[in-house]
Amino acid sequence: MSIPEAQLETWSHQGSTAQSSATYATIKRALEAADTGYAGKNCEIFLQGSYVNDTNIYAESDVDVVICLNDLYHFDTSALNQYELAAFNGQFILAPYQYDEFKAHVIEALRRSFGADATAGNKAIKIRANGNRRSADLVVAAEFHRYYSGRVGLPYERGICFFNSNGVRIANYPKQHSTNCTSKHQATNSWFKPMVRILKNTRSKLVGDGKISGSDAPSYFLEGLLYNVPNDRFGRSYSNSFCAAMTWIVEAQRNDFLCANEQHYLVRDGFSECWPTANCTKFINAAVALWNQW
Repeated sequence: MSIPEAQLETWSHQGSTAQSSATYATIKRALEAADTGYAGKNCEIFLQGSYVNDTNIYAESDVDVVICLNDLYHFDTSALNQYELAAFNGQFILAPYQYDEFKAHVIEALRRSFGADATAGNKAIKIRANGNRRSADLVVAAEFHRYYSGRVGLPYERGICFFNSNGVRIANYPKQHSTNCTSKHQATNSWFKPMVRILKNTRSKLVGDGKISGSDAPSYFLEGLLYNVPNDRFGRSYSNSFCAAMTWIVEAQRNDFLCANEQHYLVRDGFSECWPTANCTKFINAAVALWNQW
């Protein structure tokens, strides 16, 4: 027996947005205070994640915010040849205001506004829910440039990067992710984002049943998983879309899947930006079993 269409339709609904919007506005005001240590710097504050991409579900409460220092950039020049690298090194200037100082100033600004509710985590600053304010994750980032070889002028893909508590750099491309997910949604006649929400609710059901842990299938990777599914697998009904998409995923060479930002592979071992193979397989098998054993 498969998951009923009525259940999938319920799971397709978007979660609340009004409270998330108010939470973002509160955090943005705190970050834009005139007396912060980074006042006058070229900073950009924006949303990333499920809320801004319209894929949030009722079970998701966190608001994901980024503050990015654009006066500073980190880089990946691994694709450049020796001549291109020499050209890059010849024009590179070290920024006087560095990431660690910027992050310390951001934490200071948040604690001034939210007190003990703001705590530094492994990857993000956690802001606990309080009253009508939702919980939030704030990523303190710098601009990131990934350079291409063999092209005039040392072109690069612009993203962001941040460092976890162990000092490991993590690069990401949230704006490309959001743009590509919107294009995918349009190309599938508006089936993509509801199906992402269904997959997230499937994950919540599996976690609740003890079949997987929440860390096995983060929302970001679930969006990437469905992003790789051909557009013609979406449509007619949620049941048809779920079955067609999961059947294709099971049979596909998942090692070739890209993240929705199209800058990283989705399923790879040993990379902080990628979904570990065992975790991906565990989620897929559990989702298929849930469909077959409902």
